[in-house]
Amino acid sequence: MWVMTGVIMLLIQVILGGITRLTGSGLSITEWNIVTGALPPLNHAQWLEAFDKYRQTPQFRLINADFTLSDYKFIFFWEWFHRLWARLVAVVFVVGLAWLLWKKKMRKDMIRPLVILFLLGALQGAVGWIMVASGLTGDAIYVRPTRLALHFVFALGLIVYAFWFALQLMVSERHIVRASATGKGAGLRGWTILILVVLFFQLLYGALMAGNKAAAIAPTWPTINGDWVPGALFSQHPFLQDIIGNTITVHFIHRGIAYLLLLLVVIWTFKACRLPGVPKYFLTFRWLPLLLIGLQVFLGISSLLASPGIIPNRWVAFDWLAQLHQITGLLFLLTIVEMLYIVRPVSHSVTV
Repeated sequence: MWVMTGVIMLLIQVILGGITRLTGSGLSITEWNIVTGALPPLNHAQWLEAFDKYRQTPQFRLINADFTLSDYKFIFFWEWFHRLWARLVAVVFVVGLAWLLWKKKMRKDMIRPLVILFLLGALQGAVGWIMVASGLTGDAIYVRPTRLALHFVFALGLIVYAFWFALQLMVSERHIVRASATGKGAGLRGWTILILVVLFFQLLYGALMAGNKAAAIAPTWPTINGDWVPGALFSQHPFLQDIIGNTITVHFIHRGIAYLLLLLVVIWTFKACRLPGVPKYFLTFRWLPLLLIGLQVFLGISSLLASPGIIPNRWVAFDWLAQLHQITGLLFLLTIVEMLYIVRPVSHSVTV
């Protein structure tokens, strides 16, 4: 339960990151103080000092010049809470580790995963600051989309690793679907791996969509501004810049991968329903990937259609839908990871 608590807290951390982005709060704190930054400004003078530092940023000068101290306190809160929650996650893992050591319940096979978790957490914090720093200089009014995507991908890697570790500690052997190397179960595992690979790119492009503000560029469905294949697709050079920075290209790829994922999950569900003699645990949850991907597609389309109603610095319908879209994507990711853990060939090792 200790590791799973950490996983849940990490999920909340990503959700808070989404709220921070949607409220435009990510650049409100211009310094990275690991210890002293845990406390917000405690008096009016400290608030004025923090606000003055924010007023030196390109974001304030170019789009938020009319901000009052009250406006600043609002965006400051979300970025500060996002950072505070990250510190609390670290505390939970440290306290849990200390308790295991004190009670002498630490198993040797738990040491390496825990060390890796701490290293990944520290790396994620560093990447987060690199991302924030990209929006504090020059004429940048937001963080760079590529660094936002990198920060998001590292967060997902940390969550998946912690979740896999939690599955090792919590999932009973009777829940495992065993199959021969050439049996139906092995085939299903291959499809699960394929879905996980495609899902990685979908989540990556979801982050690029967010970083490039690409939703509002084509708020139509099923076509993209009336075209099935937009004319501006793959129009920038070099090619790498086009597929990560051309909003129409990013939009097109994100939609296309969503349809592909839906098709793959339909096939996976069909194969899962044909597996004979599987544990009740698997029977209960084998429909979950299809339900989640269906909801995910619905929320994605709804977000697009609601994007013309975006109002800067105000939480509107689009923001609710975008946040639910992200949450559903995270739950779908963990569901596929769990299916990968449960369905495996005979004598397959799942250590981390």
